[in-house]
Amino acid sequence: MTPKLGATTDKVGSCLMAETGSVRCRNDAHLRKLRELHLRRNEARKCNHTEVVEEDRRSKLPSNWEVKQKRLQWEEEDEQFRAKCEADNVDPERTRALDVSAEVADRLDARRRKKCNTDEGFSSYADASHRKYLKLTKHIRPDLVAYKKEKLGDLAFPTANTIGLMDRADAPEDLEHLAKRIEEEAAKRPSYSRRRPFDADADIDYINERNKRYNELLERHYGKYTAEIKQNLERGTAV
Repeated sequence: MTPKLGATTDKVGSCLMAETGSVRCRNDAHLRKLRELHLRRNEARKCNHTEVVEEDRRSKLPSNWEVKQKRLQWEEEDEQFRAKCEADNVDPERTRALDVSAEVADRLDARRRKKCNTDEGFSSYADASHRKYLKLTKHIRPDLVAYKKEKLGDLAFPTANTIGLMDRADAPEDLEHLAKRIEEEAAKRPSYSRRRPFDADADIDYINERNKRYNELLERHYGKYTAEIKQNLERGTAV
């Protein structure tokens, strides 16, 4: 019986040691996990503190600080680029254009033309007609399919025997589009600025022609705000 008791005791002891070892391993894993979480928390705290300090610094800067910095950086890079082109004896604008695609160049040119005032007023009837032509043809989109078909015919490469005028035929949709544009222009024409006739029944609140123009300018901008005040002054009920 004694050997059996000793074997049982050894078995229980080995089980206890194995269980103790597994518990110790779990505790070590938990400690490593806690240590890792602690390090991550400290790292997050440092990152948050850095972000808060940076945000506070940015909030104290002028509103256009970033734009100015980008502008200064661009000017510095442009100055270095022009100095390099001058040292190489090349044109900086042509060199810069070589690195710009056609699509980007068209977009920049359209933006530049949109900013500048292209309408300089009336200079001559020829210039006015040219501006009108450009305005009317700006929205026309070419029909490439019809153009390719026309290139295959005799009208694209005429000879001495090609009449041309008799063979040319306009499409019905093109004629309809032209009629629609003419009707739109006729509808807008009455709203164009024109010399206003003299109104004999209008109130005379000016002393000369210059004062009349000035009063008309004030009326155009502030008339809706001063209409009630004028009525009260005329009735004598103004406070």
